[in-house]
Parts: sequence; C-alpha cells; structure tokens
Amino acid sequence: MRKAATAFSVIALALLTAACTKEPVAEPDQQKIATVVDDAAMADGSAADNWLAFGRTYSEQRFSPLKQINDTNVADLGVDWYLELPDARGLVSTPLVVDGVLYFVGSMNRVRAVDAATGEVHWLFDPRVADHSDMRVGWEHNRGIGIWKDKVYQATWDGRLIAIDRANGKQVWSQRIYDPGMPLYNTGAPKIFNGKVMIGSGGTESGPNRGYVTAYDAETGEQLWRFWIVPGNPADGFENAAMEMAAKTWTGEWWKYGGGGNAWHGFTYDADLDVLYIGTGNGAPWNQKIRSPGGGDNLFLDSIVALDPDTGEYIWHYQNTPGETWDYNSNMDIVLADLDIDGRTVKALMQAPKNGFFYVHDRESHELISAETFAEINWATHVDMETGRPVERPGARYEDGSERISPTPAGAHTWHAMSYNPQTGLVYIPVVQISALYNDEGVDLDSWRSAVFEGDTTGVAWSWVEDSDKVGGSLQARDPVTNTVAWEVPMYGIGNAGTMTTAGNLVFQGQVSGKFVAYDATTGEALWTFDAGLGISAPPVTYSVNGKQYVALQIGWGGGAAGLGGKMSVRNGWAYGKQTRRLVAFSLDGDVQLPPQPPAAAEQAIAMLQFEVDAELAEQGSGEYASRCIVCHGFDAISPGMAPDLRASPVLASTDAFADVVRNGSRKENGMPRFAHVSDEQLLKIRHYVRREALQALAQSD
Repeated sequence: MRKAATAFSVIALALLTAACTKEPVAEPDQQKIATVVDDAAMADGSAADNWLAFGRTYSEQRFSPLKQINDTNVADLGVDWYLELPDARGLVSTPLVVDGVLYFVGSMNRVRAVDAATGEVHWLFDPRVADHSDMRVGWEHNRGIGIWKDKVYQATWDGRLIAIDRANGKQVWSQRIYDPGMPLYNTGAPKIFNGKVMIGSGGTESGPNRGYVTAYDAETGEQLWRFWIVPGNPADGFENAAMEMAAKTWTGEWWKYGGGGNAWHGFTYDADLDVLYIGTGNGAPWNQKIRSPGGGDNLFLDSIVALDPDTGEYIWHYQNTPGETWDYNSNMDIVLADLDIDGRTVKALMQAPKNGFFYVHDRESHELISAETFAEINWATHVDMETGRPVERPGARYEDGSERISPTPAGAHTWHAMSYNPQTGLVYIPVVQISALYNDEGVDLDSWRSAVFEGDTTGVAWSWVEDSDKVGGSLQARDPVTNTVAWEVPMYGIGNAGTMTTAGNLVFQGQVSGKFVAYDATTGEALWTFDAGLGISAPPVTYSVNGKQYVALQIGWGGGAAGLGGKMSVRNGWAYGKQTRRLVAFSLDGDVQLPPQPPAAAEQAIAMLQFEVDAELAEQGSGEYASRCIVCHGFDAISPGMAPDLRASPVLASTDAFADVVRNGSRKENGMPRFAHVSDEQLLKIRHYVRREALQALAQSD
C-alpha cells in the first residue's frame, strides 16, 4: 500500500484475514459523515471535492470542475499512493469519494473503504457470493456501487441488493433481486434517487428470461415498484398499459423464450424533469426468427425508456434498433446536458449504444434531434429523421446465409463510459471497430430452447474475426450539437476503458495496453502517459482532499471484452495469477515508485502423453467450448489472463478432476461457475478440443 513496502505487507495480510472474517481492517479515527449524499448533492455539478455517483453527478457526464491538474502541468503527475489487491482479477468499477473516503468494489463483490489521501484501509465487506450462488455464468466483476446518506449499496452477481453502513462496513439489510435458481446475474451499479435504489440484472444469454428493473426503499430495502421491459404471456394478463402496447409488436409465442431486454447498466435520473431513463437490452434469444418469427419491433428491446421515478410508470420511449437480431443493446450510459442548438438551449439526452449511431434527443419534447454513425457500420445506412427508424441494408438480417456485419455483439460502444465536457462541448467515447460473420444455419425454436438450458448462450451462430487490421477502435471526441467528429485517436484492441474529463482541459483514459493517458480535451494531443504494467478496464475518477487533487483508478484488465481478448493478452505478456491488481492514486507531487509487474509470458501449453486427441470429438468440442468457456478462457483456448489457460491445465488429464471443477463447482470461490447440467459426453468433447489447441500451440513453438 501507500509509500512503504512494509506497510503494504501488513495491510495485505490484514485484508486477506478480513475477507474471511468480514471484520473491518481499521476503524477510521472519528470518521464524520459531513456531506449529506442526497438528491441535492448528486444534482450539484459545481461541488468538486467528491465523486458521489457512477457518473459523478446525476447527469452522468463524468466531468469534474477540478483544475489543479490541468493541460499545463499534467506531465508532472506521479503515483501518490497505491493499494495492492491480491484477491482481485478483473477490475472494472468506478470508485466513489465522499469527504476524503474512497469506496470501491473489486472482484467477487468485495467492497472496501479507504482513506482517499493515503490508501489506508478503513473496512472491507465480503458478501461471499460463491456461497450464495449456483450460477452458470462466471461474471466475478462489478461496475460499481452507490451511496445514499449513511449507506453504501451494492448489487451482487448472485442476486442480492445489500445496504452497508458507510462508517463501519457492516451489513444493514439485504434484499433478493431474483431467486437463486433463475438464469440471471448482476454486474451493474445501483442507481439511487428520491430515496430509492433501483437495479436491473443481466442474463439474456443465460437462459429464457424476461428483463425488468426494480426500485427499493433505500432505508428499509422494501420493494416499491417493478417495470417489466418486455411483455409476458397474454393469457396471464398484462401488468400495465405499456406491456399491452408492447405485446402488439411481438409475434409467435415469445414468452416461452423469455424475450430478454435485460437492463444491466445505463440508468440515468433527470433531476431537472424528475424522470428516470433506463437503457434496455437485446433479445433472448438473439435471433429474432426464434423469439418473434413473424417479425415486429419487439418493444422495449434496445430502447431508452422514460419512467416515473416514484411509481415506475411508463412515460415515453425511443427504440434504437427495432426487432434487433444482432445482440445490439442500449445498456450504455445515458448522458444529460444543456446544449445550444439553433439558438436555443435544449435539455439534451445523449447515447452511443452498440448499434453504432450517436443519438441526441430533446428530453422535454421527446424529439429525436440527430442520429449519426460514430463508427463504421453496415447493418443500416442511416436513420430516417421523419420516422426515427434506422434504414436497414438488405441482407443484414443474414436471411440468406453468412453475412459479415459491423458492429458485432461487442458493439461500436459498450459499457465503458463516455464523458461530456461542458467547457469544450465535446463527448469522449471509447469506440470499438470489429466485424463478425453471422448465420443462423440449423437454428430453430425447439433446438434453441433445449440447448440454452444446457448452457448454449447465443441462439445464433456467429464467428468472431480477430486480426490486427480489424480488432481495434479509438478514443473519439464528438460534438453533439453538429453530431460530427472533432478529433479521434486510434488504438488497438477492444475493451479500452471508460473516460473522465475535467475543467483542466483534460480527458483521462486507460487502455488494454496497460497505458493510462491524459489527453488535451480540445485537441486530442497526448500530454501524459503512465505504464501500469497490466491492462486497464476501469474508468478513472478525480477528487480533492485538503485542497489537493487526486486522480485514481483500478488496474486489472476485466469484463467480457477482456475475456475474449486472449491474443491481446499474449501480445502484452499477461498471465493468470502473475500480475498484481491495484488501486492507484496520482497527484502532481506524487513520487512513489510503483513496483514493476513481473515479466510474465503467457502460460505455455503442456503435453499430456497419456491423452490422445480424437479429431471428431475435438471438432464437436469447439462448439461446446464456445458456448460455455470462451468468455473467460478466451478464443482458441488462449487465456486473456483473467482465468487459467486450459491448454496448460493438468486438470484436463483427469475425467474426475475436470468434472469436479466444471460440474461440481469446486472452484466457485475463484469465480469459476458451476455448470451442473453438462454431461460426461460434453465434458469429454471440451477436453479433446482444448488438448487439440494445446498440441497446435506446442507444434508452433517447436
């Protein structure tokens, strides 16, 4: 930790002990809760010292008025303190800062409170998610926490919403978001407003389910309202008029397949208009021919939906991708700002969802102001401004076989946050550019329904294209008034981190390369670069303690994009369990030397002389691996560093040992989910596939 190696050793030991006992590491001395974190505080964009919410304030702009660190002196930025996180893997969350205390969530939903000026740990809360879940999806990361008055709130991936006492890290109450047996999970940050805590869930790819968001009383945990995103079985009646309206846009027996729409991220509260906006998810299954064979818009998939924050009642919506069939969703952050358009001030709503269009709405009139592409796309040509609907390219729905489509399920922009600087008037977007082959050969209603319960997560066949010419993106600065690019910095890889911007004319962003960079917010010139020695997925925050400005972020490549980026991991030399994850804070007088990461190369495949690969089983195993293992263990069984490289795992040599890990969940504590329904035959096929990939790697290294 901090500025002495000996101090780190003591704290690291204490942290490991606390993770088992749930006892605080050190009580803060006479800690005072001076700032009242409520609607007024989170709507106040001028209060600079704290970072109170995911986007700092309700606007989700991720803009700070602090400017002690600015474009003239950012080159002097250095490490002020750091905290080693030996129990962490993928780190993607936004820390929150209140009155000199920094709160953050790491792997397995462990929440810590630390001194924001020194890194000293005040307390650690471990919800022990592996003890509460029998999940089939191993999302051990989380995007953030929430704060309201004297409590910290977190949603765990096993389906609990937990309130924690800010002063001592003790649990106050816990509420079930969904039953443990449901094919759902949670990786998002709660949205808090008007004394309510709202949360949704993920799970569209985990099995047939119907998305919803729920609001709870922040003080007691009592459920207050629930909004369903897609309609259920008409025979059961509709919860409200909105669901009755939505049902008219579906065909067939969609309710048997869930419908999807899960809202796992992208919630914004409009304090000016007292309206709640939620970004909704993709369809379940992805392929519309399965869930809604007669077509239709399939409301409220891939939409922005405006709700009454007190009742959850529908107000209005805009659908970004009607009848989506590519895994496009609108769970991306929704940013609010006052824009000067045609001589009038417009209360604008901005979003850059997966489908590749940047949208600007008037949130008072509900009018679509503009929609322009911010990445190369080919599924649609443009948005018709009279109807507000995208004009699709013929063949984009892969009706006649394989079709190369951009964007892919990774999206042109995903959950990595964009930011908006009201001084430059620019939005800063982490853009992804990649294409994929889609086809639905052999996919039908009955086979999908049975397969998904066994862990097949797509419902549409698609093959990823991963090569240096196509796997990439950029940091794009965009003028939302003209909806045009102001400047753009190209970069390699998918999953580059979210952005943060300041009144110091700066934009900060971490990269999959391990570089943390400060750019001139006006021109895009790189003014300062720090090599963290490990890929960065978490967005930075900035705050001030006793008049001193800090910039802080978590370091440790994580999330779905990291899980898929095995070749990028090999390129950068990252291996599971080798590099240390950290929380690092920077300042202008920071002079701490961050210990270098070990020069670990990717794990080497090992030969198993007693294991003879069957070519047919290995080929069949490639599909089994793709539907269950690929998101953590990587394409071509090349680990991205968040999970073990199975090509080098001796566990595969033993039928019983492999079954114990995969089917019995013996390593759930490490984030490895339990796939209880996988048969012996399927396990065998996966083993043969992985061993085939291992032998190919060994042959190439000779």
